[in-house]
Amino acid sequence: MDLFNPHPVPEVNLLPVDGIVNYYGRILSSEKANVYLNTLLNKIDWENDKAVIFGKTILTKRKVAWYGDEPFQYTYSNTTKTALPWTEALLELKKLAQEHSGHSYNSCLLNLYHDGSEGMAWHSDGEKDLKKNGAIASFSFGAERKFSFRHKDNKQKISLTLEHGSLLVMSGLTQQYWQHRLPPTKIVRTARVNLTFRTIVENGKGI
Repeated sequence: MDLFNPHPVPEVNLLPVDGIVNYYGRILSSEKANVYLNTLLNKIDWENDKAVIFGKTILTKRKVAWYGDEPFQYTYSNTTKTALPWTEALLELKKLAQEHSGHSYNSCLLNLYHDGSEGMAWHSDGEKDLKKNGAIASFSFGAERKFSFRHKDNKQKISLTLEHGSLLVMSGLTQQYWQHRLPPTKIVRTARVNLTFRTIVENGKGI
């Protein structure tokens, strides 16, 4: 099912079962979103993402960055990253995400997709470093891209378009029962920056 609602209703859960996804649509003006996009492209310490597959380190074209309240370590794809100190822009966006979602966050994983040829395969954010059933707030800046969910059992799919300056929040059982992806496309030729604010845990407790 494709959801291309020009007037998102944040209170409506986009998932039919087993999780909660709320789409707030554009919560920033185009002018403000453009300022943040330029800042993020130029002021974030980007690096090519890495994945260790069968003992070999693979570099992706997509770039990533990891920031947080403390130098948290976050392990995924068999690689570990250490969080950098917040920038002013990231703190502003974290505050916005918290105000709209009603959840608190202590870290942020950023992704830079240079154009539509770069995407993300089906996956769930269920790493042990993350708070179980915690909320993940996803900001989108730049190119509008299709974003899809797929139920792990019945394979039901739901897709929507993430707009420039928009906010989407995944919470509850979403990561247990659903996967999500950013499919590649030949249509998009400009960059997209995605910020996913999340909560890292230490010693089994949320910070």
